[in-house]
Amino acid sequence: MTDPLDKATSRAPPTLGEGCLSRYDPEALNEDDGTEFPGAADLWRELHPDEQRQPE
Repeated sequence: MTDPLDKATSRAPPTLGEGCLSRYDPEALNEDDGTEFPGAADLWRELHPDEQRQPE
């Protein structure tokens, strides 16, 4: 690693297609890639307790 900034970057997975048809290669993805976050709703409620709606 000769570039000192190289260690401070992230890299996107390989893509298929070009332009607006570009998408991540599903064969190159693993469990560390993606946006699955099952605890998102609980975290939101924890961070925004005043924004919880009361049932009507």
